[in-house]
Amino acid sequence: MTESNRTIRRLVGVYDADGTVTGELAYFVGARLGRAHCALCDITHGLVRERADWKARRASLPVPFATYHRNDQPESVRRASNGVVAVVAAETGTETVILLGPEDLERCAGSVDALVAAIEQAVGERGLSWATA
Repeated sequence: MTESNRTIRRLVGVYDADGTVTGELAYFVGARLGRAHCALCDITHGLVRERADWKARRASLPVPFATYHRNDQPESVRRASNGVVAVVAAETGTETVILLGPEDLERCAGSVDALVAAIEQAVGERGLSWATA
């Protein structure tokens, strides 16, 4: 594989929740009752909306970071993760590579800084590189 094939063009996060109004409401209620949990949601969202510290860190990443729900995620991510959610994936010019799975996201314990550190570590471990402008 050439170097450009290992260059990350975009990061994709997939939440363990459905992106419909019913799905969002079910997750919100389920999370409050202890019946639903998504470690990626814990990192990126507060009670209702995106956390300010997450927005700032996301904007400072070297590539865009897009988020999806399990029902609207890109098919390439669904295939790469074998349908497992929550995940963070890297899209290169030729492949989708899962960087973090549910257990990795749990270890971040709701920390934006821990998420970014885990992503950076996974990028290095998988021999990927960041796209440069």
